Amino acid sequence: MILISARLTIRPFRAQDAQTLADYRSDPDVARYQGWSTPFPVDAAARMIAEMTDPAEPGWFQYAVDLDGTLIGDIGVNTHENLMQADIAYTLAPAHQGHGYATEAVQRMLRHLFTDRGLHRVSAECDARNERSAKLLARLGFRQEGHRVEHSWIKGEWTDDLLFGLLAKDFRSPS
Repeated sequence: MILISARLTIRPFRAQDAQTLADYRSDPDVARYQGWSTPFPVDAAARMIAEMTDPAEPGWFQYAVDLDGTLIGDIGVNTHENLMQADIAYTLAPAHQGHGYATEAVQRMLRHLFTDRGLHRVSAECDARNERSAKLLARLGFRQEGHRVEHSWIKGEWTDDLLFGLLAKDFRSPS
């Protein structure tokens, strides 16, 4: 499956993406609010890519976000067992942040999940300190549904989690 937006291509990862994936996920600023530690080894990136199977099956599937042939980030979709709900997560390389690429990529993935796959609901969560991610979700129409105080133990500290949800009936695809 390949999704095209105005500037981006969202596609399955390829084996040759492992080094770039490892590079941007090894950046401490990128990993700050994420569950992985730095450095993110290239062999871990290669394993992650190799373990991806069928995006329509339950479980996590990671998609590459590509700009003119360059890997700039990724979007993860965790399809629930009922195949009607999913969780979504996203990461963008620092050099490509602040240009609207994350918004564009997530918007395109949401259109695919709701329109093509017929999902009922997509959920997301983020570290409460990650204001840019929370604003992106709100901009895309997600409703903040919860704030779990000191819920996650990540990188030696308790962190708050913000919970977001978007129903298919509330999704607004750009024209």
